This record gives sequence, structure tokens and C-alpha cells, in this order.
Amino acid sequence: MNKNVFRNLSYGVYIISTLDGDRSTGCVANSIMQITSEPATIALSMNHDNFTNSCIAKSGLFAISILSETSASSLIGQFGFQCGKDVDKFEGISHTMKKGLPVIDDSCGYIVCKVIDTMETSTHTVFLGEVVDGDILGDSPAMTYAYYHNVVKGKSPKNAPTYLPEEAESSDGAWVCSICGYVYDGETPFEDLPDSYKCPVCGQGKDKFRRQ
Repeated sequence: MNKNVFRNLSYGVYIISTLDGDRSTGCVANSIMQITSEPATIALSMNHDNFTNSCIAKSGLFAISILSETSASSLIGQFGFQCGKDVDKFEGISHTMKKGLPVIDDSCGYIVCKVIDTMETSTHTVFLGEVVDGDILGDSPAMTYAYYHNVVKGKSPKNAPTYLPEEAESSDGAWVCSICGYVYDGETPFEDLPDSYKCPVCGQGKDKFRRQ
């Protein structure tokens, strides 16, 4: 079976936020779909290994910040390649509280849901949420996973439903970020980049890159 066919399905890129007690936390997701219109319900797929999964289960709430093509790619690095148990993912991130949950200001819209049902798979929980709030925040096109993969040159975290092991097959001799898998393809030779260079996806320093 050619699993690359799954990349022809339509996905967005979202930051899912919830609460760990009274602390904000969240992660990146791309497997979200609207199930019904009245009442409006949303299905969210979340890996069991994601800290955000257990926080949603406890709080019964989650918010979706819809990233746009102009959203800072560093948001994906901050929320997608770190664990909320270990870091405050919202530190330094401009956000606004909506219905008690944080939503990212640098997004084109948000949706807030309360969990009304769940379904378990071997690796993921599918949360069914009833929409309690939502609004459009900007007019930039929403970021699709295809845009993130082909234009931003980002990779899926291993916990993502769309992660494919084949993505790890980077070009021989290329410099690759060891944190998020971004492959440097700039015109300036990597060795000549200043020490202040940071990965455009996860924001890590030049020292985190490895030659493949």
C-alpha cells in the first residue's frame, strides 16, 4: 500500500488549546472535521501520547486556533515539538482568552468546544465537541497541511495522525533540524550561515542541525 495517498486528503494546521488545571497548554493538530451544523459539532483526533489529550479529557474543553498561511511558522515548532508537561507553551505567545480557553492571536479564526463524546482507537482519542464559540480573526487563507509540507517545508510530529516514516528520508548531504525535521535548502551554504541562524519552523539554533 502506498501511504502517500493519504496526503491527497484535505487537512488544515491548527493549534489545539486546553487547560492543565488553571494553566494553559496545547499542541498542533491537523485531523479535525465538522460533523454537524445544528448543533455545530467538531471531531478532533488526538494521540494518546500527547499531554494535551489527557488535559482535554480532564477539563472537557478544547479550543481550535486556525493557523493561516501568514501565521508565524515558529508557532508550529513551539506547540508541535515540545511537551506541555515540561514547558509553558504559551510563554511569549500573544493570545486571548475565549470562554476560559486561550486562542492564538496570530490565526485566522478560532472555535471553542465542550466535549460531548469520545471514541478510542489503538493510538488516538477522537473527541466530539459541541461548538460554544467561534469567530474569524483575519482574512489570510487558512494554512493547509499541503502548504505546510510543500512551502514551509515542515514535517509532522510523530504523534500526528498524518505522520509517515517515509518523511524521515531526507536528501543525502542536507542539513536537517534534529528537533522538527526541517531540511535547510537556502542558497547560502549552511556552514556560512551566522551562528544566530534559527530553524524557521521550530526556532531552534544552528547547533541543532545535523548533516544527513
